[in-house]
Amino acid sequence: MTDTDIGRIERMVALAREHAAAESRGDVEGTLATLESDCLYELQPAGLAFRGLDAAAAAYRHFFAEFSPRSTGTLVQEWYSEDCLGQEYRIDHVSPDGERSTHSVIGIITFGRNLLSGERIYATEALQRLMYGNQVVDDAVPLGPAFDGN
Repeated sequence: MTDTDIGRIERMVALAREHAAAESRGDVEGTLATLESDCLYELQPAGLAFRGLDAAAAAYRHFFAEFSPRSTGTLVQEWYSEDCLGQEYRIDHVSPDGERSTHSVIGIITFGRNLLSGERIYATEALQRLMYGNQVVDDAVPLGPAFDGN
């Protein structure tokens, strides 16, 4: 691995951590600014996805308005490779009617050429619906040839 490769990985890891920090701050614009325009979000293990900044913005608007105010997350573990930064979180959530639940999620933030190319979110469907809203999850489409290359 060359010094150039190492420098790129360090820069992308820092950008991915800034993305996660912007999420923690509830900063929609700061979060979106870290993403490529053709970003891809995979909802795993369901094998669904949504693509592009408009879809990401819709997901984050719900995330920041409905999910974040009722949730606390604890980073369990973090790792990275030349292609991504992985983060495992434990999330405590309180529903509007006061019901408490605890969830585990793994988010793999993928690196693009200059910005982040998206995320793979490994969580239950119930948690994905809490995080992104029913409309975003219902509008997600199955992964397949249309999503190859990312």
